[in-house]
Amino acid sequence: MAEEALLDEREVAILRWRSRRGLVENDLFIERFFADHGPRLTQRQARGLTALMDLSDNDLLDLLLRRKEPTEALDTPEVKEVLEQLRHRA
Repeated sequence: MAEEALLDEREVAILRWRSRRGLVENDLFIERFFADHGPRLTQRQARGLTALMDLSDNDLLDLLLRRKEPTEALDTPEVKEVLEQLRHRA
């Protein structure tokens, strides 16, 4: 299935670069996410992460800190999956 296909190294590097944020707090969550999941990212997870990266820094931080939950266009299985992975502390 295409959405479960793994990203190649170049695609992961582009996604990682695209995910850089202005708030260091967001970057801490994102760096941990890539350290834990980067080599195994799927097309589906990339779509979820891309949707989250379209948010403003403050809106993203509210989701990461569980002050808000995804609504409307962000209320999708792939966004929720990635958000839980971002929130998880190893």
